[in-house]
Amino acid sequence: MNLPSAAAGRVPPPSRNQRVDGAARIAFGPTGIADLYQRAPCRMLFPDGEAGEPQQAVSITTSGGLTGGDRIRVEFAVAADTMATLSTQAAEKLYRVLPGEADIRIETHVDIAERGWGEWLAQEAILFDGTRVRRSFEADVAATGRLLAVESLVFGRSAMGETMRRGRIHDSWRIRRDGRLIWVDALRLDGDIQAQLAAPFAFGEARSTATIVYVGTDAPAHLEAVRALIGAAHGGATSFDGMLIVRLADADAAALRRAVATVAGGLRARAAGLARILPAVWHC
Repeated sequence: MNLPSAAAGRVPPPSRNQRVDGAARIAFGPTGIADLYQRAPCRMLFPDGEAGEPQQAVSITTSGGLTGGDRIRVEFAVAADTMATLSTQAAEKLYRVLPGEADIRIETHVDIAERGWGEWLAQEAILFDGTRVRRSFEADVAATGRLLAVESLVFGRSAMGETMRRGRIHDSWRIRRDGRLIWVDALRLDGDIQAQLAAPFAFGEARSTATIVYVGTDAPAHLEAVRALIGAAHGGATSFDGMLIVRLADADAAALRRAVATVAGGLRARAAGLARILPAVWHC
């Protein structure tokens, strides 16, 4: 079939790809779930927990990963005199973002009331080559509340021969205690990711990193024990202003994951008398 001359050189308009705008909110009270809201692709699952463990939920993203223009927000609240854990089902895959598309946005907000214990135990986010992501974590912790939070980044699946060479990452933390801002932190990499990772005082040979934060009046008492748990792993810990912060990095994402499980598991056991192992979704 011959095309009319006016249409012969015409380029089809770019497709309008469907984007996700997901959200989930869960609040735990002393007797169970006090509030639950879900908007696809965000969902909450409720596995049977082990005896003596906090109430537990698992956050999942049913889209199988995120790409340009996608955004999700998770809100997690723990009432007074309540213990609860929110984990993620698996590693979050953050795919390539096409030119002209908006960055991926991931927002997490945690609220811990008086004498509450809350755990945000997120599995790693895997960054694919060309991804652009803005991820933020915010927490409001009451004066007698306690929070254990874990976040990790993997710069390409090295076991699959993949490398994140270019892209953009903006990863931020904001934690308030008793209404006062006590910690702000941000990581920003943009452009040639490999060169920035290898720069002096950057990541060296590491291609995965994790941050573990514990907020509680007893934080300083656990510092030396946590440093012992880090052991030969690449990382360190510090404590100030009622917080304990652990940084870990490794060239092997699987080794980093094991170190995170060891440190976070040991910390929850010392601080709250819970099991040294993380929830079952971390080991499936």
